[in-house]
Amino acid sequence: MNPRICAAVAGVFFSLSAWAATPKDTLVVVKNIDDIVSLDPAEAFEFSSGEVVTNIYERLVQYDAADPTQLKPGLAASWKPAADGKSIEFTLRKGAAFESGNPVRPEDVVFSFKRVLKLNKAPAFILSQLGWTADNIEQMARKGAADTLVLGWSGEFGPAYVLSVLAARPGAIVDEKLVLANEKAGDLGNQWLNRNSAGSGPYKLKLYKPKEVLLLEANKKAFNLPKTANVLIKSVAESATQRLLLESGDADIARDLAADQLDALKARTDVRIEDFPAAAVHFIALNLKNEKLRNPALWEAMRYLVDYDGISTQLLKGQMRTHQAFLPVGFAGALTTNPYKADPERAKAILAKAGIGGLEIDMDLINTQRFMDMAQSMQATMAKAGIKLNLLPGTGAQVLTRYRARKHEAILLYWGPDFFDPHSNAKSFAYNVDNSDSAYQSTTTWRNGWLIPDLSAKTMAALKEVDPAKRAVAYQGLQREVQAKSPFIITFQEQNRVALRSNVKGYVQGTVADLIKYDGVTK
Repeated sequence: MNPRICAAVAGVFFSLSAWAATPKDTLVVVKNIDDIVSLDPAEAFEFSSGEVVTNIYERLVQYDAADPTQLKPGLAASWKPAADGKSIEFTLRKGAAFESGNPVRPEDVVFSFKRVLKLNKAPAFILSQLGWTADNIEQMARKGAADTLVLGWSGEFGPAYVLSVLAARPGAIVDEKLVLANEKAGDLGNQWLNRNSAGSGPYKLKLYKPKEVLLLEANKKAFNLPKTANVLIKSVAESATQRLLLESGDADIARDLAADQLDALKARTDVRIEDFPAAAVHFIALNLKNEKLRNPALWEAMRYLVDYDGISTQLLKGQMRTHQAFLPVGFAGALTTNPYKADPERAKAILAKAGIGGLEIDMDLINTQRFMDMAQSMQATMAKAGIKLNLLPGTGAQVLTRYRARKHEAILLYWGPDFFDPHSNAKSFAYNVDNSDSAYQSTTTWRNGWLIPDLSAKTMAALKEVDPAKRAVAYQGLQREVQAKSPFIITFQEQNRVALRSNVKGYVQGTVADLIKYDGVTK
């Protein structure tokens, strides 16, 4: 490995005058990666871990970053749905190999899916909705002739929906032999995969120091070798520091710059700014395990206590746009109407009529500048209606861990679709039939204690609708109900603005973290 990269990961890399230019064979990215909880594809469920997983592992089928409604071959060279519409036969790509040199086998595919279901971490629900369990997956997924695999499912949905699910993050295929060789106490290699990799994608994990640095190295067994040998991702939370590193030549890409930092770069000829559409929606969620937050009048009032225009057009201009529905623009059936605007007097009247006064709410949020800016604006606006909003900033991992354990009161967060079908977000925001602590779900509804059997039935009916136009109408109805009557105040849809050194070419950033690709980058 390049000795300058070794120096970087040893901790001397980020003196501001370290290099003056990054090594030719290494892409240096500065962003905040403290949201990472795990790099195991069976557990990884954060934005930063998503882009790492997608550069290390392949799925059977994969989204096209340019048009994510289209699927393209991954480890599967081809596939053919059965006549009954209840199974698909996949043919694996000839010569596919993992970074270990082990060939990719149908058995690795079955093992990968079973592993996700057996570990039952945050992403497991994505696969389990196909009717798969750790007990039945070996019957649902069967090796066929030669390098073929037949996958079946239960449920009233067709092959197109199943393919979308398989292209999601927990569809990543791992090397069974290598993973089991590093198993400890029956963990199926979970602990080992938090610091190592076992994939067939363009890169492999060389080093990871939580909240500090992550290094990807070219996988020489990959089907298509990456154009840049190394990708070094340095965790830098401060926007101003990211800008300085980019300007000094010590970074090639800065990912989390604030609006004022981006404005300051516009005059430079050695840096360019690119805009990438994003599917992440931002929201405030109220945890209904707290009795004081259960009054629907409070939910309604809070919708009028966000300065949507000020945040989107001034505070975070170019990075957020007002969007008040759970389906992002670009998805079939997405609502584009925004019925709410800041109106503290109206909010005060709603609260007074409901007898709500002197309310104090603790709100968790990730301690990056973007979230802090939004939260402080919301805090000031809510104070005008008598709501005291206490901000509890923490690292991404801290906030998400607390949230998943349902220990928060309120949270300012985002949600990105797990796969490109409206049900991905509808399942999160409009489905919950079991609110018990033992029924852990990776959904916004369960994490905030909102039990909604009637709305859940409508969500499942929308999933099963086969007519595209009728299905879009059904999802619009779900969004209107959530928009008006839920403990979620949906506020913005994210827009990504990325600053790159002018010599960086081929960087791809799709609408979700799983479509951030480094293998085509050159300098």
